[in-house]
Amino acid sequence: MDLASVYQRIEFLKRELNEHNHRYYVLNEPSISDFEYDRLMQELISLEKDYPQFADSLSPTQRIGDDRNQEFVQREHNLSMYSLGNTYNRDEVIEFDKRLQKLIQGPIEYACELKYDGAAISLTYEHGRLIRALTRGDGTRGDDVTANLKTIRSIPLTIPVESCPALFEIRGEIILLRDTFNALNEERLSEGEPPFANPRNAAAGTLKMQNSSLVAKRKLDCFLYSLAGEALPGATHSENLSWARRVGFKVPPYLEVFQDIEKVLAFIDKWKDARKKLPFDTDGIVIKVNSLEQQNQAGFTAKSPRWAIAYKYPPDQAETRLVSVDFQVGRTGAITPVANLEPVLLAGTTVKRASLHNADQIQILDLHIGDFVLIEKGGEIIPKIIGVNLAKRDLFATPVIFITTCPECGTALTRDQGEAKHFCPNEDLCPPQIKGKIEHFISRKAMNIDSAGIETVGQLYEAGLLKTIADLYDLTYDQLINQNRFANKSVSNLIAAIQESKKIRFERVLFALGIRYVGETVAKKLARTLGSIDAIMLASREQLISVDEIGERIADSLISFFAMEKNREVIRRLMEHGVQMSQVIEENVKQIQPLSGKTVVISGTFSRYSRDELKEFVEKFGGKNVSSVSSKTSFILAGENMGPEKLKKANDLAIPLMGEDEFINLLSL
Repeated sequence: MDLASVYQRIEFLKRELNEHNHRYYVLNEPSISDFEYDRLMQELISLEKDYPQFADSLSPTQRIGDDRNQEFVQREHNLSMYSLGNTYNRDEVIEFDKRLQKLIQGPIEYACELKYDGAAISLTYEHGRLIRALTRGDGTRGDDVTANLKTIRSIPLTIPVESCPALFEIRGEIILLRDTFNALNEERLSEGEPPFANPRNAAAGTLKMQNSSLVAKRKLDCFLYSLAGEALPGATHSENLSWARRVGFKVPPYLEVFQDIEKVLAFIDKWKDARKKLPFDTDGIVIKVNSLEQQNQAGFTAKSPRWAIAYKYPPDQAETRLVSVDFQVGRTGAITPVANLEPVLLAGTTVKRASLHNADQIQILDLHIGDFVLIEKGGEIIPKIIGVNLAKRDLFATPVIFITTCPECGTALTRDQGEAKHFCPNEDLCPPQIKGKIEHFISRKAMNIDSAGIETVGQLYEAGLLKTIADLYDLTYDQLINQNRFANKSVSNLIAAIQESKKIRFERVLFALGIRYVGETVAKKLARTLGSIDAIMLASREQLISVDEIGERIADSLISFFAMEKNREVIRRLMEHGVQMSQVIEENVKQIQPLSGKTVVISGTFSRYSRDELKEFVEKFGGKNVSSVSSKTSFILAGENMGPEKLKKANDLAIPLMGEDEFINLLSL
């Protein structure tokens, strides 16, 4: 065939395979046999191999995945992924309606749909092509899992561009059907691997696998339930989902629209038991204001939209016998009691253990060994004991007594005033604390030393090679090659990963130190405000509290941590090894930042930089990104196809608009 014929054949095969994927995985109406499908796929694979100039990153052949490992990059969502407020109470659903009647003009229409139990995902399409798939993350930033999402055959890689927004997001849940989940667990058991606890955990874990060819074998599915963006095709939530279904997205058919709250409550009642007969897990009902204009009128709180709420069905409960209680030691020295139970089936999984949280919880429950206890799953995931059947208590049952000494090192436990937990203060010699701090330090969100793991840390600790996080940087090839399970490649990979971690930004290093109450957000605020470890160590209590989101408890924890000579010594050693201990300020970032104190809304599409890059520039030069226009907005960075509602609100509030070129000139980029 000549090149033109080859190209035409490749395009034909892509269209055919995309159509058959849609029919099989979305419509459940296959029109050809598996044999015929495989024959078409093999032909396309062969042609793309022989004519690589016609290969396409969104070809159906990409759904088989890539067996090379990949790093997940974190990217910002164009629009924040808020969490929903939850309720288990019908009266609170009625109160939700009453609040909205005060916020919204005119009659309210509600769109009700099932709450699918999976891993949240956001798919971004530009000019009809899938360009990015992000996990929810913290709602502002998520992991880029695009390569893994391409393997899910119910997700269209391209959609018709006619009547399609130039740029939009569609959001949903990555799920595993129960039959697929059960088959996966049977396979894991046959290979001697532990089974997954539930389909949600299995879906979330699969989504984060580094090898997309393995992801492809897991048969993930995706239910989509919301469009986000500007210039959307419909004026209501339900219209947008109807459009999404028409152009090829897998939108479940369970959505219904109602004009009053009583019918919403009837919808909740309808699915209470019926949902258990579905082939996938669901734990409630999502209720949304249908009109997008009315959604804007209602607005958002800091964490969730005011125009939506999730009604969750009361969790399933079961009764079983308390066999014993273990006490576990965490990396901070916190002691967590864990109940060992006679195995019982609860919400589709076998429960053998349940957290008891702290001494107060044990006392409130008045637990005795051998008690018959009532357990439920909080959010239908985490088992917890909620009560005791006193009628079945044995006359000679012994009460559960909270320990007074550490089960690992024997040190007397302490409990600070106002603290719910007991702690082991022996952080220098208590093995779980030492190993836990190192495990936290190497974790992905901290120093990302991915060639190490819990087993490796344990082995090197037992060998006397790791006692502090700084010891990681003293490890040598000769020390490691003599350890069991270490070969030339694994040693080289570990040393290379440790060296690479020296490039990790200071804010993540600060988080990695494992200072109590200093999580990712607090570490970022401290690093960006004070700039270096020296400045933080020398800061007074008042200076620390003046930093955004830093309260007295965090300030006291920081002062206590840096007051200890052993901690200062670890930091000194890390600095000597070249670990980043100050914020790196790029040369082109001026000392007097041009966006200092500015609140910026970014809207539309841009030619020179992506939205993510523009958002990074706003933060880097002292500004703050927000998603909605208000009287506090300093200016709108406006691209092509700016949202009409944002434009109208900007005009109403006299908010200035700034183009991409003007913005770049302002920052002298």
